[in-house]
Amino acid sequence: QVQLVESGGGLVQPGGSLRLSCAASGFTLANYAIGWFRQAPGKEREGVACISGSDGSTWYPYYLDSRFTISGDNAKNTMYLKMNNLKPEDPAIYYCAAGPDPRRRGAGVVCPGQYDYWGQGTQVTVSS
Repeated sequence: QVQLVESGGGLVQPGGSLRLSCAASGFTLANYAIGWFRQAPGKEREGVACISGSDGSTWYPYYLDSRFTISGDNAKNTMYLKMNNLKPEDPAIYYCAAGPDPRRRGAGVVCPGQYDYWGQGTQVTVSS
């Protein structure tokens, strides 16, 4: 059964850190590109990080100011999103997703145009 399961969300104070995990089963993450997304109430879903499974290239939106880092552990078939200096605008449900890796076909972009698999999400709350 193909599945992505996120974990690691929770309540953190402003300025704190969290590491989210995205564990895959039924397929090999390294054969895909992985994206992390978030969706806050009343807002559209937005991408916060992507990584290529083939060459490790990453992408982040500029407005995150390098606070987030995406990484992976192929042996555990798990991807991570480390979030530092969490701010009041960061609370949301965070999702991971896997899609065809553009870098495998020589494309210049890191993030897929579409994703085949999605996790169920994990809640991140930032509050003092």
